[in-house]
Amino acid sequence: MSDRQASRLPWLLLISVVVIALDRWSKVWVGHHIELGHAIPVIPNVFRITHVLNDGAAFSLFADSASPEHVRWVLIGFSTLAALAVLIALVKLGRKFTLTTAALALVLGGAIGNDYDRIRFASVVDFLEVHIVHYHWPDFNVADSAIVTGACLLLLDALLPKKQA
Repeated sequence: MSDRQASRLPWLLLISVVVIALDRWSKVWVGHHIELGHAIPVIPNVFRITHVLNDGAAFSLFADSASPEHVRWVLIGFSTLAALAVLIALVKLGRKFTLTTAALALVLGGAIGNDYDRIRFASVVDFLEVHIVHYHWPDFNVADSAIVTGACLLLLDALLPKKQA
């Protein structure tokens, strides 16, 4: 197999591993340096590094459920299935490094990062807090950022005109 035909899958999986590592490192750092419920202002009235726990899904959906343990396991099941589907797609498409495969690698790393927290700690550490004028964006983390960035790249790739073969 020539270099031009070599699979790019190991490099794509490396992107996922880097996302997982940065996500874990950042959550551990926050846990050691910021007391739960507290924050460090970075840009006053705009950006803070916080320490909050999210028992729900994105934007704390389902966090106030009457059966949080049920919600936790549903979220674990859903994100594990989603991560497996993304991994299968990545294996099938991983011969080339494209916008789609890079996006899938980001989504995979983010999904595994948050799934790890839900499985091990029953909640996800969120720590990035953004205020834009009077709007407060729900706190998020590196894994969330990778998932959203990957989803945006997938959307961009879908909207870009395709080259004719």
